[in-house]
Amino acid sequence: MIVVHSTELEQMKTLGELAERAPVIPRYLEEVDLAPLARDVRDYAGRMGYAAQFLHEFDVPHPTPIGVREQDVAPLLNGSDTELKYEHFSVVMSKSRRLAIYVACNIDGRRSQKIKRGKDRWSLDPRMDRDYQIGEELYAGNELDRGHLVRREDPVWGLKHEAAVANGDTFHFTNCSPQHEKFNQQTWLGLEDYILRNSRAHKLKVTVFTGPIFQDDDPEYRGALLPRQYWKVVAVVSDGRKSATGYMISQSELLEHLRAFGFGRYKTYQVSIDQIERLTDLDFGPLKHYDGFTTEEARTRRAMRAEIRSWKDIRV
Repeated sequence: MIVVHSTELEQMKTLGELAERAPVIPRYLEEVDLAPLARDVRDYAGRMGYAAQFLHEFDVPHPTPIGVREQDVAPLLNGSDTELKYEHFSVVMSKSRRLAIYVACNIDGRRSQKIKRGKDRWSLDPRMDRDYQIGEELYAGNELDRGHLVRREDPVWGLKHEAAVANGDTFHFTNCSPQHEKFNQQTWLGLEDYILRNSRAHKLKVTVFTGPIFQDDDPEYRGALLPRQYWKVVAVVSDGRKSATGYMISQSELLEHLRAFGFGRYKTYQVSIDQIERLTDLDFGPLKHYDGFTTEEARTRRAMRAEIRSWKDIRV
């Protein structure tokens, strides 16, 4: 895991500081070309999206939005769907936040391809109303990164053509969330590197769900609320054993409502899927029964959480 030293932390600006100091419509936006890469609905023909049966004997369905999130799912323009299907991954969007509620991705370490990253060309998705998508207007001229939720390399597998399509599909604003540049490039990346590296090394198939945690007191910036925390749920079959694990990571400094869970600044924690469910209003169904942290919580009636200082700390 990449460690951010205290001197670096002191130089970093929090999302709250970004929100306090910035005008809603900065003047420099007038000088920036905000037009996204043009896409047509026909460009997405043949996209199958996330496959729940990807792990074969381990069926991993989409999580189900519940509570406040149930009515917050953004519809597609066709009026009958809510799942944006891309090559080897899918996105479900929030109407109120204009960001993904979650993304679902299949990773095939046996068929992984490496495609060199060129110039980023981000685009809106024409299959969904523009009002439900945040575009370049949030990210221009500041310290916010367009943080890939489905990491660019994760769905890049299969034949060269489909790998290239998957690579391009990750550059949709529906697949990004505002992350501080140092958070995105260091802390978040460490966990993603671990997952992809091990899937390749052990030639594993892996299913990954990722998303932000939406809080009412998230800082506002240019008309958008910026998530302070993110989560991942990883499912895999290794040596015939089904396993699911949950992780949370924060880009916020010492927030009072996090202290109850023991989270500190810029740290990664392995937590129970049950905790993630409560914080996200998502139901992962039977998946949590394969999570040792969730079953241990049920046995001891105590919250399970473990800081990840190195990847030897991860328990599956």
